[in-house]
Amino acid sequence: MTQGLLRECLAKLDRGDAPDARYPDQKGEYWTLCPFHADGHASNFSVSERGYKCFSCGAQGSLRDLADKLGVAVLQCCSGGKTPPPPPSPLTVEAYAQAKKLPLEFLQDIGCETAYLRGQPCVRIAYYGLDGTEASARLRLSLSGDNRFRWRKGAKAMPYGLWRLEDAKRAGYIVVVEGESDAQTLWHHGIPALGIPGATTWKAEWAKFLDGLAVYAWQEPDQGGATFVETVGKSVPDLHVLAAPAGRKDISECHILGDDVPAVVTEAMRHARRYADLLAEATDKRVREVRVRADGLLKGDILTEFAGLCRQLGLVGEERNAKLLYLAVTSRLLDRPISVCVKGPSSGGKSYLVETVLKAFPDSAYYALSSMSERALAYSQEPLAHRFLVVYELAGLSSDFGTYLMRTLLSEGCIRYETVEKTQDGLTPKLVEREGPTGLIVTTTWASLHPENETRMFSLTVRDDPDQTRAVLSCLADIVNCDGQVAPDLDTWHALQTWLELAGTRQVTIPYAHELAAKANPLAVRLRRDFGAVLSLIKTHAILHQEQRPRDHLGRIVATLDDYRAVYDLVIDLLNEGVEATVSPTVRETCDAVAELWEAHAQKPVSVAELAKRLNLDKSATSRRVRVATEKGYLVNLEERKGKPAQLVPGEPLPDEKPVLPAPDEVGGEGGNIPPCNTATLQQLDIGDMVYLVSEDGTIQNAEPWRIVDIVDGQNGMGSFAFFGETSTGWPLERCVPADG
Repeated sequence: MTQGLLRECLAKLDRGDAPDARYPDQKGEYWTLCPFHADGHASNFSVSERGYKCFSCGAQGSLRDLADKLGVAVLQCCSGGKTPPPPPSPLTVEAYAQAKKLPLEFLQDIGCETAYLRGQPCVRIAYYGLDGTEASARLRLSLSGDNRFRWRKGAKAMPYGLWRLEDAKRAGYIVVVEGESDAQTLWHHGIPALGIPGATTWKAEWAKFLDGLAVYAWQEPDQGGATFVETVGKSVPDLHVLAAPAGRKDISECHILGDDVPAVVTEAMRHARRYADLLAEATDKRVREVRVRADGLLKGDILTEFAGLCRQLGLVGEERNAKLLYLAVTSRLLDRPISVCVKGPSSGGKSYLVETVLKAFPDSAYYALSSMSERALAYSQEPLAHRFLVVYELAGLSSDFGTYLMRTLLSEGCIRYETVEKTQDGLTPKLVEREGPTGLIVTTTWASLHPENETRMFSLTVRDDPDQTRAVLSCLADIVNCDGQVAPDLDTWHALQTWLELAGTRQVTIPYAHELAAKANPLAVRLRRDFGAVLSLIKTHAILHQEQRPRDHLGRIVATLDDYRAVYDLVIDLLNEGVEATVSPTVRETCDAVAELWEAHAQKPVSVAELAKRLNLDKSATSRRVRVATEKGYLVNLEERKGKPAQLVPGEPLPDEKPVLPAPDEVGGEGGNIPPCNTATLQQLDIGDMVYLVSEDGTIQNAEPWRIVDIVDGQNGMGSFAFFGETSTGWPLERCVPADG
């Protein structure tokens, strides 16, 4: 029964370049390309009767789970349904020529021949380089089916037709198509073409082969065709898109059905559109759609609304941590995102906190992994630019190599790693680069990270006190009984983030930045990094509320004191702890309890069990608190032998409260012209209101107030404009001041 299901799943998977020794291997594992991310080599994803797992993207589950994801009919395969279809018929070059209606001699001249794999015939398609020598080869096992192609052992994906680029240069143009048969058909008709082996295999470095040519891409009428054009269009600036005629999928089909292929291509070129124009039109339409859906959030207090969303999603007692995580993920829009480490005891709710926050973001904002191998971060093909990498267990990056990559990502915003690879010419150097900027969120039970990484992240600790546990249990009871459970509107939150990505302004000025710097308490060198992070969070908060903020003469968002106030409340305790200007309430409570027990026991050491009883916590949560306090020196463990119960005594005195940043009420006395609060008044203006018009330099333009006769939303996030009877020209609503104000 399971064997039939495995056979059906394998028919849906792409074997890629897996050698015979790994299909299956000695453990019965079949190695294929992962269907859940853009995989280039069959060395990460394995499947067997026991289940599946990808060691790159972290996807895993049972064989039935995989069957569901691949659309395999489990009942038919496993419980008396229809017999699975027979494997595809073997393919020879003669059969291939007949099916594609191409001359056999032509195909043989361009390197197509019959080969044998495990005794079965297939078509071997030679890939020649620019110099005309064979550089790679792909096997076509059948005319149809999901697993009909396989790369020759040791071969790497490359464009098909490089040796014919001189023909394209003479013609001045080239048609980029998906697959070898379309390219072969175009060559047969005298049309220069380049074949790409798969909709998602295009690489940006291949664009250099097309320099100096007018480039057209044939778009097949399916999602794969859209993906193909999108991937090529990202690296070919002036790409033109050829739309398939009605009722046709690709060039090969046009030829097989008897169409005049040169005429079809000529007509498609006549109506070709620039990919950049098509993308701009689609983006503009998308911007208008999401702006309408996000309108309510853009006009309100977004963090307060988000706290309410978290409560609807079942998150309790972690409002501050949730808000800070939301700001951090939104900071992906900046050049230096804010990275976060979420710490806490096992089963403390770290992952649930992160997962809840991420529900408010579209997939384009982050890439989440349950764990990762030490080299997956360097070699994964998943785009990371202006996204967050989320690793739910830091142990996957605990090796020296993984720690180095994480530190590089945190310090430089991208990964640059030089290694060597084995090629036909021997070992050659290779530079692995992952484009950024990229933020990082990790969860861990560790009390602290590598020092070089710890200082580059905000550390959040989930609550471990009995009151929090009681609140969690009550929430779980509510969920079971469906008390007050209303499905939240996550689409609105996704629309907000999508609008910020596509059309929102990202440039922010903070008029009180120098005053904050002057009034900050420079207790530690680390504050040099943390202060920059605070400014980034202020910018992020202003970006979220940009519809309620004024603009300067350069069009930048002007951060108000409301932005600083919101960030200050979220991070001041974390900053004070980071530079050891204070300690967290949990550390202070723990140290005070040890001191009290130590005094009560005539200055005898205190055990973790005694301390847990005093704190009314379990030993796991107490042990973690002790680790934090001992690492900072506030507690001392006199027991030096491993595996023996701790013997705790007080250590260094706890520091006095010395905030490292000024309170919001202490800011605004210097520099002048600092907006004291948000400009929500502009959102309250309506048709009929009397207003003064203020220029960018602050000058009032009208001696007498004008009456608003209409309000119109600008395009692409430009804000709203007021119109008046005195003139036909609109005026930015954000620079209209109520006459009675």
